[in-house]
Amino acid sequence: MTPVGIASSLLLEREGAVAILTLNRPDRRNALSLELMRELIERLNTIASQSDIASVILAATGKVFCAGHDLAEMTGRTIVDYRRIFDVCTELMAKIQSIPQPVIAQVEGAATAAGCQLVAACDLAVASSEAWFATPGVKIGLFCSTPMVALTRAIGRKRAMEMLLTGRRIDAATAAEWGLVNRVVSPAEVADAARALAAEISQVSRFTVALGKQAYYAQIDLDQSKAYAYAKEVMSMNALAADAQEGISAFLGKRRPCWAGK
Repeated sequence: MTPVGIASSLLLEREGAVAILTLNRPDRRNALSLELMRELIERLNTIASQSDIASVILAATGKVFCAGHDLAEMTGRTIVDYRRIFDVCTELMAKIQSIPQPVIAQVEGAATAAGCQLVAACDLAVASSEAWFATPGVKIGLFCSTPMVALTRAIGRKRAMEMLLTGRRIDAATAAEWGLVNRVVSPAEVADAARALAAEISQVSRFTVALGKQAYYAQIDLDQSKAYAYAKEVMSMNALAADAQEGISAFLGKRRPCWAGK
């Protein structure tokens, strides 16, 4: 593990082709302060330009993955201040899905409100069996309106509405059943499971992964006919790419492909 950058509230390390971003505000339950969200956006922007990074793991120090927005920043402010906070939060969630590398949430402990949104926004998620998830804003008079955008797209309308209207928590097994996380493992295995998933992704063409991730989010909210129209053009252009031709030739020739990244 090679540390390549340290900030007061965010750690960045490298393990081979995997970048590991770790929320580092355990004393504040890794709450998303404005500073931390901006730091995450900056780091993700840098990672997006590094072709030697194949995937990203988003982890956290301490017993809580992320408790949502920092409520110390949410009292006695002006409408301009609140818009700034939610503008930056929205930019962060969009950035996770717009960078070419898949982002894997490594969830240990609670992920609540914007912390639950963070998990839902990630491309993939691995959770400890002791993790739990909630959007409890309704209980303090602040409905989780921005978290519901990512949450609804991950788990569907009725399940999201139940979480949003009641503020009730769900356990990791339910989160997996509902599609909020990909898999649940024991607390001792969660870091290894996230790294195993990242390593598997690292074996395939980074060009193809980036193209596929972009296409996935572009088509997901289109109606079926428009989605097919878009996807068939993407796949046609993909077929012309050097890595597609190499992969097909390698499969037919029963050999390992040698990716060119284009």
